[in-house]
Amino acid sequence: MMRRIYEPENLLEAEMLAGMLASEGIAVQVVGRDLIGAVGELPMQGLLGLAVADEQAEYARQLIDAYNEAQPLVGDEPESIPGTLIC
Repeated sequence: MMRRIYEPENLLEAEMLAGMLASEGIAVQVVGRDLIGAVGELPMQGLLGLAVADEQAEYARQLIDAYNEAQPLVGDEPESIPGTLIC
């Protein structure tokens, strides 16, 4: 059974996190990907989500939390926007 564990801000974040989780051996589904074209008519809140198997949910949440808490290394952030990670 799949559990929805995270609501990304946009499709780019959803795909990036899905790739990160997949690289750690976690099977992930991007829920709502096909609905993005209807954003003008649907509320954006809760439209996208990442879903993983129940037994992988805790580990996946830990990885996403670590990603969200990451800080840029000194010198790796743009001068115009300090505190921003460059990917």
